[in-house]
Amino acid sequence: MLFLLLSFAAFLRPIFLLTGQKQTLFSPLPDFLTIIKNKEVSSLNLLFPSLDNIVKSSVQKPEVSAKSALIYDLTTRQTLFVKNPKEKLPMASLTKIMTAVIAMEHPRKDDKYIVKKEDLVGEDSMGATEGEVYSLDDLLYGMMLHSGNDAAETLATNFPNGRNEFIKAMNSKVKALGLTETNFTNPTGLEGDGSQHTTAYDLLVISSFALNNFPKFDQIIQTFDYDIPYTSTHKEIYLENETNLLTSYPGVKGVKDGYTPEAGLCLVTYLDFGEHKIVGVILGSDDRRGEMIELLDYSLKTLGVTPPNHG
Repeated sequence: MLFLLLSFAAFLRPIFLLTGQKQTLFSPLPDFLTIIKNKEVSSLNLLFPSLDNIVKSSVQKPEVSAKSALIYDLTTRQTLFVKNPKEKLPMASLTKIMTAVIAMEHPRKDDKYIVKKEDLVGEDSMGATEGEVYSLDDLLYGMMLHSGNDAAETLATNFPNGRNEFIKAMNSKVKALGLTETNFTNPTGLEGDGSQHTTAYDLLVISSFALNNFPKFDQIIQTFDYDIPYTSTHKEIYLENETNLLTSYPGVKGVKDGYTPEAGLCLVTYLDFGEHKIVGVILGSDDRRGEMIELLDYSLKTLGVTPPNHG
């Protein structure tokens, strides 16, 4: 229904009456929510978490080194912890959550993604080699489990009309989600080619969109290890999920971690425990793993749920 409304609204702009006189009928929606102005509204799903709806707690509130942190309960639509949730900060490899979204929304019909020399950037790699050909699933696993910059760049350079259009789609999707404080200049999160930034609030919305709309994404992020088998177009690659807490905190279903000297330690975590689905975001931390554990424990106690035993 929402899609039909948006589609209709998109085409309500300048129309011609039978008299031939041009009349302008203004849509009730802003340009960024109309298909004519923004192709990424085709799978629009708006979530506007209220940061004012903070659950009061008698539990001692953790003090964290993170520059920004946000814990939100998707089940009750309540905020459990906030610290500078709308401060613009670099996001490192958390960028790849949006890279995955755009790649899944625009799959190649032939499902063949050719690795180019320029795709082999940065230290984090799934192990691809120039000239190899992988499937979308292969690259998504390589990117989300092993934070492969080569996988992210290969997805971008194989996009219709190339890498620049892929990055444009990433930024259009941000606007389609109603967000204003995120900007992408590359699909990996590496530093050095522009102003790439986000907020904990925006990452909550982006991550929730990915979790709620793509079963494939949900499946990939909670996979501990994955084997890309040998084919005539590429080598065999074994991958292990590097996301913090996936195997040590019961109920954590993964999402993504990231680090650059500029961004510090960053982490988005999805927890499904005690009949609550919780998303946590940490940016610019000195100890993302330890602080996320503290914040998840605090959040569950605040909800009246006993945290699980964890390592």
